[in-house]
Amino acid sequence: MTDPQTLGVYAAQADEYAKVTASLVRDPMLAAFIKAVKPGGMVLDLGCGPGIAAGEMAKAGLNVIAMDPVAEMIALAAQNPDITAKIGTFNDRTEIDSYDGIWANFSLLHAPRTDMPRHLNNIARALRTGGIFHIGVKLGSGEKRDSIGRLYTYFTEDELAGLLTVARLNVTDRTKGRDKGLDGTEADWVCLREWRS
Repeated sequence: MTDPQTLGVYAAQADEYAKVTASLVRDPMLAAFIKAVKPGGMVLDLGCGPGIAAGEMAKAGLNVIAMDPVAEMIALAAQNPDITAKIGTFNDRTEIDSYDGIWANFSLLHAPRTDMPRHLNNIARALRTGGIFHIGVKLGSGEKRDSIGRLYTYFTEDELAGLLTVARLNVTDRTKGRDKGLDGTEADWVCLREWRS
């Protein structure tokens, strides 16, 4: 994510976003992801925000790197001493066979559509064989800004599943829902969990 306006919104509202996403500690999809990763495995929370999910992963005994392009978010995530929090973007994925799990929960939806195949290929390369990947996006089509200025890329479920298949990631679980986000608007979403063969 490199859109300055989107980054600025998250920087200005980091504390509020932490409140909005506090319920992640009870998220069944996060619990399922943690259970699917091998015990003590190395995981990357890509677009970690305030580090709530990363903190839960660390509590479960996983080795966690929490990465986000927003310094204010990393400052919040770094308050958890059991995770390694650092500044980074989707474009920084150059690792190969490095992670047993990658969690990208409603972060990659800020990447331009044309960049998504490259990001997913890099994620697939960064996963070890049998590694687990979780992605969440808002459902729809096109790209647009929300009422507070964040730029979103919307996907249909089939479109996203197709991109994951091309990246050699095997979809195993799908969950749909509708929630209110930071901008106060209800939105439909889908989360998919995959593994690298």
